[in-house]
Amino acid sequence: MSLAVLRSRALAGLAAPEVTVEVHLAAGLPSFTLVGLPDTEVKEARDRVRAAIQNCGFEFPQRRITANLAPADLPKESGRFDLPIALGILIASGQIEAPELDAHEFVGELALSGDLRAVRGTLAMCAAIRHEAGPQDEAARAFVLPLESAPEAALIEGMNILPAQNLLQVCAHLAGRELLTPFAVPPAPTVAHYPDLAEVKGQAQAKRALEVAAAGGHSLLMSGPPGAGKSMLAQRLPGLLPPMTHAEALESAAVHSLAGSFKLAQWNQRPFRAPHHSASSAALVGGGGTPRPGEISLAHNGALFLDELPEFQRGVLEALREPLETGHIHIARAARRAEFPARFQLVAAMNPCPCGWLGAAGGKCRCTPDQVARYRGKLSGPLLDRIDLMLDVPAVAEADLAARGDGDASATVRARVGAARARQQARQGKANALLSPAEVDVHCLPDGNGAALLKRAMQQLGLTARAYHRILKVARTIADLADLPDGVPLSAAHIAEAVQYRRGLAN
Repeated sequence: MSLAVLRSRALAGLAAPEVTVEVHLAAGLPSFTLVGLPDTEVKEARDRVRAAIQNCGFEFPQRRITANLAPADLPKESGRFDLPIALGILIASGQIEAPELDAHEFVGELALSGDLRAVRGTLAMCAAIRHEAGPQDEAARAFVLPLESAPEAALIEGMNILPAQNLLQVCAHLAGRELLTPFAVPPAPTVAHYPDLAEVKGQAQAKRALEVAAAGGHSLLMSGPPGAGKSMLAQRLPGLLPPMTHAEALESAAVHSLAGSFKLAQWNQRPFRAPHHSASSAALVGGGGTPRPGEISLAHNGALFLDELPEFQRGVLEALREPLETGHIHIARAARRAEFPARFQLVAAMNPCPCGWLGAAGGKCRCTPDQVARYRGKLSGPLLDRIDLMLDVPAVAEADLAARGDGDASATVRARVGAARARQQARQGKANALLSPAEVDVHCLPDGNGAALLKRAMQQLGLTARAYHRILKVARTIADLADLPDGVPLSAAHIAEAVQYRRGLAN
């Protein structure tokens, strides 16, 4: 038999389309040709495959070898096709037999010795195999992959994962001489460890705003001098959020798997990403010739912390506007397009002026009004309009630093947040921050006093229609934390606190 056909998987965003690997041996001068829109990494498979086959004791055929990766219009990248190409050559040359070849799919990068190295995206590939087989179908193809990639692949239920350490083990399995052992799923860690909110001294108002943000899924901007605790507060947001559902954990793990950064110890933990202010737009939102997820997608179902917000390039910050509204990001390149999830909670921090000491005791600040205006002007109005809460975080008083046991622990706050989120899920099936304008009109109606207060705030602060709806969403979250029964209009107290968190954006 001079033709072998195997199954593998490519990556296109979070999707993993099937790739047919066809290997044909023909008479003629010895050559090795790869076709099917391979990139440089795939083309280099010729040298890796040749060395791996020879070092495993097989003969590399001195014939005209053509390996086709179909479909031809789907770009192929990375070394995941090394294993199916090598197996195709051995099967087509008659060196091994594989009667059950079509019941398997193969991915794996080959070392020159024939060992298999881990590949990224195995979680997305397993999810695609399971989905295509159907929820009730137990006949999904067995997935042969490197041993290092097996733990994350096994997170998809109902999969037959066959890990291998080298090419020889896969050949022995296909020939029926020594079958690969299905991977036993290890117990995934379920206890997540986050910094405790009780470690933050003072800052009662900031802690309250952080609780409101966690309870409703709202974005938050903190402004204050250096050392006030803005970064400490932001780092504790994931610990206030409810535990991840299984679907959320799989989504987050799949994104990290695409980036090659997933670790089993991170399973079921809310992501916290804090990119440096020198990050480019592609690093933040994703990009590249072959689109990869950026920081906003790696923070999916978790928190994205942008410290020193005005120091980011303006174009980088403007790229956040779409994902803040929609929860996903579209990346378009000349030859590739990809969509990644980006449902994150934005937590940002900034100083009140370039030196950071505006309004501090002792007259430390020497910034002119023009310098302060230019510094704050780096943040555009449309971006600020998409942030739900903004508050000043003053320097911590000495008495607060010396106090012990100040404030609730994260576990206590998490219980209140969880109760508020449960109320929102029962009422509308989503967090308050995700409500549409039509849903706001149904679930966030103020009473007479609250409506009058909101009208005055709109006039005096010059708020936009988007700000109007965001105030109502935040007020609904405040009411949920106060256990206000569903159907009872929002009071003036709820509206007043929500407006207070909005005043900083209008100044």
